[in-house]
Amino acid sequence: MPNSTNQTLLSQRVKIFLCSMLVLMAACGGESGKTLRVLAASSLTEAFTGVAREFEEQNPGVKVNLDFGGSQRLRSQIEFGARVDIFASADDRQVGILEAEDLVDGLPVYFAENRLVVIAAVNGAVDSIEDLSKPGTRLVMAEEDVPVGAYSRQLVANLAGDSSIGLGSHFEGKVLGNLVSEEPNVKFVAQKVALNEMDAGIVYQTDVAAAQKTGPIVVIPIAVTANVKARYPMVILEDAPEKELAQLFLTFVLSAEGQRLLAEHGFSSP
Repeated sequence: MPNSTNQTLLSQRVKIFLCSMLVLMAACGGESGKTLRVLAASSLTEAFTGVAREFEEQNPGVKVNLDFGGSQRLRSQIEFGARVDIFASADDRQVGILEAEDLVDGLPVYFAENRLVVIAAVNGAVDSIEDLSKPGTRLVMAEEDVPVGAYSRQLVANLAGDSSIGLGSHFEGKVLGNLVSEEPNVKFVAQKVALNEMDAGIVYQTDVAAAQKTGPIVVIPIAVTANVKARYPMVILEDAPEKELAQLFLTFVLSAEGQRLLAEHGFSSP
């Protein structure tokens, strides 16, 4: 028959062990274990990955969870109740919608600017801006409700309307007539050209380096007078679980160090 004294000692040791584990778990879940969730436009993928890494290094124990995608898709996630601290968009429209729905805490802060370029497949049908209007050219753009898609269409209209460039008023219709693929974000546009699935596409200048890692491309610059300036706003969400930490992240992005990291990936300061 088991010794009752031994059973009592065993029971006490189990209790001590369980209590120790609970104390350890509580310590791990303290202030040093905070997580910040950031939704950011696809074009920020490489830049914000570096920004988040540096922010984590300067704030031991903090984890930054990044989710990238088309700004319109990320905005929809927030509208459907996603628990998010910060939203970094590639245009004003998505943030404006959230502001109108009282989902934003405070005013948006502009932290970066971008420009557009045309990229083309090597030895393909497109060697110049004029070639975008040639019959049979396979053009890819982002969908119209995606920021870069709206910017791309504005760019084409600007090129057609700028008499100093000399493309003519019919240029816009011809280019849009060559549009054979519309993508949900800029990364997919760049990928299709880099893989030689399309002759040309319109992307941000900051996406060129990543596209070149996928495949060879030709970069065709755009006249400054016709180009579109993309401004990037960032907001803290009304229901952000970590508002103080979100404010620290926003401040870091605007700091000299944060702006330097963005500039390394081709962004300019606002």
